[in-house]
Amino acid sequence: MWNLEHEKFPMVTADLPGIGGRIRAVPEDFEVEEIPAYEPCGTGPHVYLWIEKRGLAADWLVKRLAQVLGVAQQEIGMAGLKDRHAVTRQWISIPASAESRLAAVRIPGFVILRVSRHTNKLRAGHLRGNRFCLRIRQVHAETAKRLAPLMERLRHMGLPNYYGEQRFGRHGDTLRLGLALLHGRADPKLQRHRFLRKLSLSAVQSWLYNRYLAERMHRGWLHCVVPGDVLHQVPQGGMFLAQDVALEQERLNRREVVSTGPIYGRRMFASHGLAAQLESEILHQAGLTSEMFQSFGKLLLGTRRDNLVFLDDLQAQIEGGDVILTFSLPAGSYATVLLREIMKSGDWKNEDSGL
Repeated sequence: MWNLEHEKFPMVTADLPGIGGRIRAVPEDFEVEEIPAYEPCGTGPHVYLWIEKRGLAADWLVKRLAQVLGVAQQEIGMAGLKDRHAVTRQWISIPASAESRLAAVRIPGFVILRVSRHTNKLRAGHLRGNRFCLRIRQVHAETAKRLAPLMERLRHMGLPNYYGEQRFGRHGDTLRLGLALLHGRADPKLQRHRFLRKLSLSAVQSWLYNRYLAERMHRGWLHCVVPGDVLHQVPQGGMFLAQDVALEQERLNRREVVSTGPIYGRRMFASHGLAAQLESEILHQAGLTSEMFQSFGKLLLGTRRDNLVFLDDLQAQIEGGDVILTFSLPAGSYATVLLREIMKSGDWKNEDSGL
């Protein structure tokens, strides 16, 4: 069994020194703006609010809004759970019956920037990605020398699409709970807590994916199509099995497709051949079997995740003793994973939803 803590996953910039520094000294150091999957159409039974929040946790905000508006928490929709220690802008939705009570909303750190209507409630995953503007303070004295090679490497090679450490809970506690569930060793009382079960099982899926991606990098496969790969046509195309490896390799080189890794579950798009062999090895090394993922219903449906994220809009600017980074990431990717490549210090380990 692997050590659940302090795992060091391969980086594409491992041979380049980082710039160090600190992030999130104040919320304005970490700005995130949602890239929505669609714009509200202007009519319908749901009110869409384009909001800005500062220093507010998403779950706390939903609870507070529900109290003020007199609606159930589940009637408030969000596409992604944005960071607490940040300034974030995103859409949320409320039922039209609550619109008249918006004037009563007085929450410090919360501003409504725009109001519209749409035909459906906003749901988790209804976003394309996020734009980031991050300030790294007190960087290394040699940052002017170190930064350019880091940017060049990341733009050229892209970013391994790991899940951030925060996915697994403090000291890996959420992950351990998920493993206990899969092995049938969890407290039976947990059955009443669907959200915690979903969170902990998702942590296992994420951890296994990270182990898969790390092994793929160790084998030199991050930028390779291997026999049996499931490929994704980027940015928003479908998934398919690689039939002609040489042809698909040319498409990957042109950034038209990327390989995908397993989010294990009963409906996961199955790979074949060499790719499937690696996926089976990862499960075996973790002491798990595919059958363990079959009895949790919708909690473990399974899917696939892009192994590589291209950073075509990554930019960096030195401002005094700080560095300002701007970039965008697709939904589900983690800014902290990029910061790890650039900073190579402990301060990148901060909470970050990645949604």
